[in-house]
Amino acid sequence: MSKTQPSQKKKVVVSPGNKTTAGKTLAVIKLRGLLRAYESHCTKVGSCVSTVLREDLSRCIDFQKPLNKITLFFPECSTAERASVSVCPLLCAVRDERYTHLKELRLWDLPIKHQDMADLCLLLERKGRTVYPLVTLELLDCRLDHWALARLGRAIALSSITTLNLDYTPIELEGLKDLLSGLEWGNHVLSLSLCYCGLGPWSGSPLASLVSRSTVRHLYINGNGLQRGGATELLQPLAEYAEQTAMAQQTTHATDAANENSCRGLSQDNKVKRLKGKGQKKRRKRVKRKSAGAMATGPWLEKLHMPDNAIDEAGPGAAAAGMDLVNIICVLVKHSSHLLELDLGENHVGEAGGKLLLEAVIERRKAKLPPVKIGVSTRMSPSTFSAIFKSAKELKSMTRKRPSRRKTKKN
Repeated sequence: MSKTQPSQKKKVVVSPGNKTTAGKTLAVIKLRGLLRAYESHCTKVGSCVSTVLREDLSRCIDFQKPLNKITLFFPECSTAERASVSVCPLLCAVRDERYTHLKELRLWDLPIKHQDMADLCLLLERKGRTVYPLVTLELLDCRLDHWALARLGRAIALSSITTLNLDYTPIELEGLKDLLSGLEWGNHVLSLSLCYCGLGPWSGSPLASLVSRSTVRHLYINGNGLQRGGATELLQPLAEYAEQTAMAQQTTHATDAANENSCRGLSQDNKVKRLKGKGQKKRRKRVKRKSAGAMATGPWLEKLHMPDNAIDEAGPGAAAAGMDLVNIICVLVKHSSHLLELDLGENHVGEAGGKLLLEAVIERRKAKLPPVKIGVSTRMSPSTFSAIFKSAKELKSMTRKRPSRRKTKKN
């Protein structure tokens, strides 16, 4: 009798042509597992299942592609059912399946409990065995207290988040300070949106500290109440930094011109070699500054949207305070080479302020700085209003709407 040979496992070889099919199959398996885990955890905790999330997962399964943007929203739930809504099932499902394709997480109109916030922060923080590459976090119209904002700020500093949106979330002074303190030493957040959050004049100083010590380059604070005092505190360091930078550049250009004139006495060969070496050094410096500038800190912004902030309210000394603020804005427009968008819509700067702003835009063009998109109120003469947009690009104000319970937003 012949001895039975032990069975050997066949080695599965994936041909280059089957890599795409294998990737699609793996994505479908992950999505189906995520959906089953989410529904199972909803049953355990007694929470409603989000039809929006279920439809998004089913659609990605049909197209055999991973779901990178997850939106948790319950527009169909009644008031009684919304009391049982929880974020915990989704977070548990993501951890159970180790779903690392998630890049954007959007939670809309949800009451986030302390335990939910703690679980969310543990998911955001880059520590442990599994790292989730979340870069965008939206908490729209969520009820966050002081503790939740402080915990979120600490987690953001340890995460890979680059875009944070907290629109329609009421924020008070202490909560704002704790939230922004985490962003100040986390050098990766580039965009922050705090629209319709109930910010008052007291928020100007914390926001100014944020843009001075962090990498935030896009700031959206539409529909708050900074008024003249808060807006002045926010814009003052930006204008001072822009003016100082412009003066330093002028001094550098003057020095370079003087050095070039002193080279005229040199021989032609030495002059060519010197200028060639100098040009190479300049090119090296420009490359280094460009690569390091993406995450550089400093009091400058590329996009600043602050329409409808009650800057046009009348009061004692309103005219003088208003012109001081307009002068600060003009300095920023004239000298800031970083500024690309400035939205002042629904704030009354007046006819005199409009003319000053027009002069600033014209001077910016003469200085050959990058063009800036500007949004202003129509409460000035039509000639001044149209002249501003002839010298600068018109910025159409975008109103960020609160999530509707009847309509669902698609990815």
